[in-house]
Amino acid sequence: MKNPNIVILGAGYGGMMTTVKLQKSLGVNEANITLVNMNDYHYQTTWLHENAAGTLHHDRTRIPIKDVINMSKVNFIQDKVVSIKPEIKKVKLENRDLEYDVLVIGLGFEAATFGIPGLEEHAFTIGSINSARLIREHIEYNFALYNNEKEKKQARLNIVVGGGGFTGIEFLGELANRIPELCEEFDIDKNLVRIINVEGSPTVLPGFDPELVEYALNSLESRGVEFVTNAMLKECTPESITYEKDGELTQVPTLTTVWAAGVRANSIVEKSGFETNRGKVEVRKDMRTPDFDNVFVIGDCALIMNPENGRPYPPTAQIAIQQSDVVAHNVKALVSGGEAEEFEPKILGTVASLGHDDAIGVVLNNQKIFGWKATVMKKIIDNRYLLKLGGVGLLLKKGKFNIFY
Repeated sequence: MKNPNIVILGAGYGGMMTTVKLQKSLGVNEANITLVNMNDYHYQTTWLHENAAGTLHHDRTRIPIKDVINMSKVNFIQDKVVSIKPEIKKVKLENRDLEYDVLVIGLGFEAATFGIPGLEEHAFTIGSINSARLIREHIEYNFALYNNEKEKKQARLNIVVGGGGFTGIEFLGELANRIPELCEEFDIDKNLVRIINVEGSPTVLPGFDPELVEYALNSLESRGVEFVTNAMLKECTPESITYEKDGELTQVPTLTTVWAAGVRANSIVEKSGFETNRGKVEVRKDMRTPDFDNVFVIGDCALIMNPENGRPYPPTAQIAIQQSDVVAHNVKALVSGGEAEEFEPKILGTVASLGHDDAIGVVLNNQKIFGWKATVMKKIIDNRYLLKLGGVGLLLKKGKFNIFY
C-alpha cells in the first residue's frame, strides 16, 4: 500500500509549524509530506512593520525553509498555488499539478481594499518581505529627493497610514522612531514631516482596553503622529488621499499611503469552491472544512467563532501556532489511525509594540502592562516562537535580545 500524500500549502506560521510537527511525528515510511510555498523562506509576519519603517533589516525577519525543515523527510516545492480542486484531490501550481490524500491550507491573507477608489493601484500594503522593503525604499527615496528639487513638495514628507488597528499602530510606532534618523540623514527639518493616521472607528485599536489605548495615543502623539478618527478614506491617488469626517471632505497631499486597515483570506480558497463565510472557511472543531474530511484549514484562511461574543477570533500568529498542534495531531490521526482532537483557543495575552522601546499589552489574567515591561514581553513572545520553530540554534541566530535598549 502506497504512503498517503500530505500536502501543506503555505509556509506561514500555521503551515510551517504543522510541517515541523509532522516531520517529527511521522516517519518517511508512514507518509509523504510536501510543503509548497512561493518563496524559499518563511518570514515573521509580525515583524514586517519594522522592515517597512526601516528599523529592522528584512534579512532578520526572513528564515530559510531549509534551515528549519528536514529535507530528507519533507519534499519542499517552491511554486505558486493557482487553484485547489478538492473533488479530485488536486492542487494546481504554476509549474505543475499535485495530487494529495490529505491537504492543509495555510495560504495566508490578502489586503482588503473595500472598493475604495485608487487604493489597490496607489497604496502600499505591509503583506510580505517584498512589499515591506518597497515601503522602506519609497520613503527613503522621497526624503532623499526632497532637497534635490527646485520646488519642494510637501507631499514627499506626508506619510498617511490607513487603519488604526494592530498593524497600523505598530507601523506608526516604528515610523515615529525612524523619522528623526531620516531627517538627520537627509537634512530635513523634522517639523516638516507629517505622519497621519486615518481610522474609521471612534478610536484606534478597537476592542483594546481604553487605558492602554490612551497610553498608545499619548506615546505616538508625543512623537509627532496625528490621528484622524471617525473618518472614512474616500479616494487614493498617486499624489493625495481624500477622507470624509463629519460630512466634510479633506484632501491630504501625499506620495506615501500605507493601507493597514483590512485583510481577507487568500481568494484562492473561495474560488476553489469551499464552503466559506466572509471568504474564510468556518472550520469544524477539528480544523477540517465542513465539506471535505481530508482538508484542513489553518491561520488566516480559517474562521473560528468565539461563543462568548459571537464574533470570529482574530487571525493572529498566536492562534495559528496553537492551531498547528491540533492540525498536525489530526493529520497524523487521519493517516495512521487515532483519535482526533478539537481546537480550543487559549488567548495568552496580546502585546502591541509602539516602537522598539515602548509597547502596551494585556497578559496573564488580564493584567495590563505598559512601556518597557510590555516591550520585554513582546520580545519574549517573539523569541519563544523561534525556539519552538527551530530550537536554540534559530533563536540565537534570529532572536531579539536587545532588552535594555
